[in-house]
Formats: sequence, C-alpha cells, structure tokens
Amino acid sequence: MSSRTWGLCLSVVLLATFLTGCNNTLNPLCGSARPMPEIGSLSPSTVAFAQVQQGFALTINGSQFVSSSEAQVNGKTLAANVLSSTKLQVQLTTDVIAAPGTVSVAVMTPSGGSGDVGCSSGGTSTSLSLSVQ
Repeated sequence: MSSRTWGLCLSVVLLATFLTGCNNTLNPLCGSARPMPEIGSLSPSTVAFAQVQQGFALTINGSQFVSSSEAQVNGKTLAANVLSSTKLQVQLTTDVIAAPGTVSVAVMTPSGGSGDVGCSSGGTSTSLSLSVQ
C-alpha cells in the first residue's frame, strides 16, 4: 500500500472515529436524526374529570416536535396530533385517566433516520403534571 493510500485510509478512520464520538450538531451525517422533544407547558394545566369523561383535547406546548412524536400519559403512549414543531394535542378519555388525580404527561419521539453513524435520535421529554379534579 502506498503512503498516499495509507494516509487516505487513516484519514477516513479518524474522521469516522471523530463523527461517532461527537454530538449531532458537529456530525454532518446526523442531519436526518430526529430531535429529542422538550415540553414547557400544558394547556390547560387543570381539567375537570367530567371533561375527561366526555373526551378532552389537551394541548402540549414545547419544542422539537415532529410528525412521529407521541404523547405519554401516565406512561401510556398515545397518538398525538402534531400541530407544529412547538404544539401538539392529545385526546384524553377515561381509557387513559380513570379517576381524578395527578397525571404525568410527556412527549416521546421514536428514534429513526440516523443510521449507525453515532447520532442520537428521538427520546422522551421530561414530564409535567396535569391536575384532574
């Protein structure tokens, strides 16, 4: 192997090592990775149980929501209507909330689109509490 070929191979190995050991913002191959969602507030933050019995649309405000993002209510994953990258809605019913109390709400984005190039993808946001009275 010539020194030029050897140098090229070494450069490729070093580049691959660098890209898999860095975060998504430095890795140009992570452009298709899904971001981890973040939530900031629930609207409303308190709801009457009677509203849940009738079916109630809860709005979750945050950032980095994508079309595949889903809501997690008390650990149960529910399909969500993603309105924008900062807002999604989920339908709450008695199938999900059986009685008044405090309910944990989070947003989860499944991983995908990053391949195996050292990119993180998707994840679950921190949770907020919804008060059901």
